[in-house]
Amino acid sequence: MTTNDFRHDTPILTEDHRIPSDTSGIELYVRNKRPASMNTFTNEKTIVMVHGATYPIGSLYDVELDGFTFLDYLASHGYDVYAVDVRGYGGSTRPPEMEQPADSNPPLVRTETGVRDLGSAVNFVLKHRNLSKVNVLGMSWGGTVAGAYTSRNNDKVNKLILVAPQWLSTKPVPIDNGGPLGSYRLVPVGSTKERWLSAAPEDKRNDLIPEGWFEQWTEATLASDPGSQSVHPGHIRATNGPILDIREYWTANRAFYEPKEITVPVLLVHAEWDIDVPLDLAQNFFTSLTGAVYRRWVEIGEGTHMVLLEKNRMQAFQAIRSFLDESYIPSK
Repeated sequence: MTTNDFRHDTPILTEDHRIPSDTSGIELYVRNKRPASMNTFTNEKTIVMVHGATYPIGSLYDVELDGFTFLDYLASHGYDVYAVDVRGYGGSTRPPEMEQPADSNPPLVRTETGVRDLGSAVNFVLKHRNLSKVNVLGMSWGGTVAGAYTSRNNDKVNKLILVAPQWLSTKPVPIDNGGPLGSYRLVPVGSTKERWLSAAPEDKRNDLIPEGWFEQWTEATLASDPGSQSVHPGHIRATNGPILDIREYWTANRAFYEPKEITVPVLLVHAEWDIDVPLDLAQNFFTSLTGAVYRRWVEIGEGTHMVLLEKNRMQAFQAIRSFLDESYIPSK
């Protein structure tokens, strides 16, 4: 049985930054959590994280469940953790098209833009802490962003952690509902529980999300897009660029980047009931990582695509921390 090893006796500092992107008028929101006692900063103990196609960092990585968040957990174990909202999400600047009707403009914030925004965040952290490398983590679409970034910037990445990253699919991807794509989509947050739970076997659904957790997640998620609440109560806006890329890359048998070009250590975390990234996709992706100096796959039982927010989240947290804690000396 997995134990809760969050270090409650570690005071954690939180700092919020707004950094420039590579586009005039677009700022990126970066949240930092670290031990209050930390005064030495290293490549190995620094992490930069990016979110998926629908929910921002405050909804995926910094929701307090059972008294602490994923960011808190890593900080309590001695990590200097940064998480960035790509433009259009969370605390980052929303492009002006997002204040217009969705059908007035083409899909916004494609994967290439996500890679650039992650790059801006990594460069900020490297300069801010006077480092040469950081660890990088991404989930789902964020796994594509993080993987693509690393494939082009191995020299800036210490280790790479990917939670259920996208990969080539011969079947429709559930996040794409079909039909025309506007610049963004409206996500009805409170009513997503049924779809979330539907990935699990019927007799396992009742205890997948502990009592009160979904409500806490809903509150945090809606708070991430206050501008939408007066116009579209109960909804957040999510850009459609990632959905267009599913159509033009992942279901069209075109890889957005080549996993074999990643040469740093890689951890793949996946859960058995993930219908967004099914098991065969995870396997095909893992076996494509032929350039990684070493790679590991951790499969979490009784979890969905949202395993980081479910009853077995500690299994994922501990696997990620264990991978990061390992000393790694590159061969000459």
